Order: sequence, then structure tokens, then C-alpha cells
Amino acid sequence: MRIGRIETGGQVVHAVVEEEAYRPVRDGKPGDETVPHAAARLLAPVVPRQVILVGMNYAAHAKEAGMEPPEAPLILCKTPNAITGPGVPIVLPKMAPDEVDYEGELVVVIGQEAKNVAEAEALEYVLGYTCGNDVSARDCQFRLDKQWARAKCFDTFAPIGPWIETDVNPDDLRVRLRLNGELMQEARTSDMMFSCRYLVSYLSRCMTLWPGSVIFTGTPPGVGFKREPPVFLREGDTVTVEVGGVGELTNPVEMER
Repeated sequence: MRIGRIETGGQVVHAVVEEEAYRPVRDGKPGDETVPHAAARLLAPVVPRQVILVGMNYAAHAKEAGMEPPEAPLILCKTPNAITGPGVPIVLPKMAPDEVDYEGELVVVIGQEAKNVAEAEALEYVLGYTCGNDVSARDCQFRLDKQWARAKCFDTFAPIGPWIETDVNPDDLRVRLRLNGELMQEARTSDMMFSCRYLVSYLSRCMTLWPGSVIFTGTPPGVGFKREPPVFLREGDTVTVEVGGVGELTNPVEMER
């Protein structure tokens, strides 16, 4: 099942995404009402209380960044203001417009409160999966602040969507990112050092995971700052994250006005 969050008729509701229409969810289940795709706007599928990131979860990405693969998950966070949805521009901030980078990822969406859950049971606490782009201002990260918080937390720096796919096995999905149609990143989630199951369990032993919270599971190699020459996002660009079995998330890029 694909679960989206839509704006239609001045209301925001969750809806089951069908081939030609949305079926709004009322009282926890889809009803008989349908809304044509053209009569609604897809939003970020959730408004999370927690936006958790996993760094260096692909060994090839750690290698390109000149780092040793971590022995345990490297946990970072974004603030919820960074969340945005499909089709909404990634905004290059006036404060740091020059070295904004992309990171295509599989994103886990938590379905029920999880605390100290066993790895074998961890996916029972997951609602489903979506696409995400962990956008980062590399100059803030590496030269100005020399840590990752501000670099990760500008408005629009966490696009997710287009919906939540509930019926997919996360263990071997293809993750791709294209910039202006050119393939920049590609890997399979089977290449991750720490699986979705492991990450949910590990994080739940650190913090209570709340329903609707999201976990960005890490990005494949091919990020912009490690290319020769480096490739950063520019106004007029279009970025698409594709996760096999889930969908495609596309966002344009523009300067802050």
C-alpha cells in the first residue's frame, strides 16, 4: 500500500495512493471517496517529530570520504524545519549557497512507538519506506563550523516522499540519485553495513522512536563534494531520488529570495 499526504479542498489528509486517484483516510482507514490526482497536491508524507540520520552506512561512501567504515552506526540529526515534500524547491540559503550537496537515501518511517526493541522484531514497528535527500551545506560542515548540525538543518534540506510504501522488503532495494538526468549515485540497500532492522533496534535502545519519525539510512557513493571537480547544487537544477519498489522523489533547486 502507498500512503500519501495530500492537500485538497483546503484540507490536508492522508490518503491511499491509487493509480488514478487518492483515497482519503478517515478514522484510520480509507473510505469510498476518491480524489483525482489533478485535484490534489502531494505533500511530505509525514511531519516527523524526529529526523534521524545515519552517516557512512555504505562502505564505498566512507572510502570516498577518506574515512574508515564505522564499527557502530554513526548517528546524526536534522531539525524538523528541514522537511519538505515532492516538487518543492530545495532552497540554497543566502548564508551558505555555494557548496550545497545532495545525498539520495532510503528512509524508514516509524509506525508505532519503539523502545528497546529486539532486532528480530524491529520491522514490526515500521510503517513503511520513502525516498529522501539528505541535503548538506559542505562549507558549513567542513570549514566554517567543522561539525554537521547547521550544515544539515537549513529549511528544505530534507525532502521526503512522494509517499510511504508499506509493502516492500528493505533489505535489497536499488537507490539512485540523478542530477539533471545524469546518474550520480547508485547502490543497493544490501550494501549497507547496518540494515534497517538493525538501525531501528539500535536507535530504540538510544531513544524512544515516535510514530511518524523518519530515519535516513545513509547515502551511497557519488556525492558531489568528492567528485573531481566537485559538483554542487545550483539554481535551475533538478534532483531525483529513486528507490526501487518505493518511488521517485523529484525537487527543483532555487536560490533563497
